[in-house]
Amino acid sequence: MSGTSAALTPPADAVAPVRHPDAPPPGELLGAHYEHCFGCGGGQPHGLHLQARAGEGVSVTAEFTVKPAHQGAPGLAHGGVLATALDETLGSLNWLLRTIAVTGRLETDFVRPVPVDTVLHLDARITAVHGRKIYSTATGRIGGPEGPVAVRADALFIEVKVDHFIENGRPAEIQAAMADPDQVKRARAFEVNP
Repeated sequence: MSGTSAALTPPADAVAPVRHPDAPPPGELLGAHYEHCFGCGGGQPHGLHLQARAGEGVSVTAEFTVKPAHQGAPGLAHGGVLATALDETLGSLNWLLRTIAVTGRLETDFVRPVPVDTVLHLDARITAVHGRKIYSTATGRIGGPEGPVAVRADALFIEVKVDHFIENGRPAEIQAAMADPDQVKRARAFEVNP
């Protein structure tokens, strides 16, 4: 993206990202990281229900269908929903590094309106890593991977430990997540991070 802020430009000593050897193979559906996540969880009736798949190298693809509950202007997707879809897709990249990370910065360009009932195809990749900082970029296209670009984003994710969520989340949700065998399994998968 042109006009990207200095905060989203990797420093000169950043390194190329390396896919973790235990990352899901290309084509594998990554699944929801949390059942009640607005972006990817199935437990949110008006959520995006975004489904990401591992791509080649350090990339993912995802799709979601813009529903009437996602509109801002009549018949068009809300810009915040589109930014959420980009953020969710970019966050899915961390599965490939087997790293827990949170969004530190997200810059979004809205290129064209996205009508309700449109399938938005998203592609994202990690561009560089510098310490705990993970730099990435994403594009959303209308109708498929070759469709017209509707949205773009550059992001900076910051690696955190699972304690970040335990210390900052509401206790009821944290306890429910820790009692969920799928959540415990996912958390353990990241504990062996090199």
